[in-house]
Amino acid sequence: MATIDFNEDYHSAVRGSFPGEEAIETWLPTLLDAYYIVDQGIAEGIGLEEKERHVQVACKNHCSSCCQNQSTIPVYPNELVGLSWYATEKVEGSKRETLKKQLREYTKESPCPFLVNDSCVAHPLRPMSCRLFIVFGRVCDKGEDPYYTRRKDVHTPIQDYIDQTYFTMLPFYGVQDEIKRLEAVQNKDMHKVITLIQDCKWSSLADKMDDFDQKRK
Repeated sequence: MATIDFNEDYHSAVRGSFPGEEAIETWLPTLLDAYYIVDQGIAEGIGLEEKERHVQVACKNHCSSCCQNQSTIPVYPNELVGLSWYATEKVEGSKRETLKKQLREYTKESPCPFLVNDSCVAHPLRPMSCRLFIVFGRVCDKGEDPYYTRRKDVHTPIQDYIDQTYFTMLPFYGVQDEIKRLEAVQNKDMHKVITLIQDCKWSSLADKMDDFDQKRK
């Protein structure tokens, strides 16, 4: 499946679907369910902010300021599994070769390695932090991180949806019991497993993609 550009509709949420793969990759349905909850919360939160503050979302298709300028992008282990799977099995064509090159050359000072031609090549499996970083008012200035320059213009997630998302993700980490999952959410245990995209060794993903390409020849 070729990667395509996406026009965001922040006022609605649609669950991602990979029917064949979801039957094989046991972690995938849970991750897609979790992202659907996040996206529902975003839709509701944006609707409220537009109504109460009379502001409009500034983020547009091919706007990649946050992908280029964010120096701390948190990601959870199951999200890394999702990114790795999507990059390995779904990204095709010239974007695949560009992605592999960027993964190999990535440094902490680089833009997000999944940013190709101002679009996220792993958009359906992009992490929570990317989904939630939405800016109102005007587009970001070059090099600007609006979280620090104008925090009031950055979307604040609805906590109930975030908690539901963590609750849904926890079985991936071996927490199956509902009471224990509720306790883990209350204790913010998910924060203990966060890493940063900037700290990942992305060259190993490029190697994995090469191995996959060799096997399917």
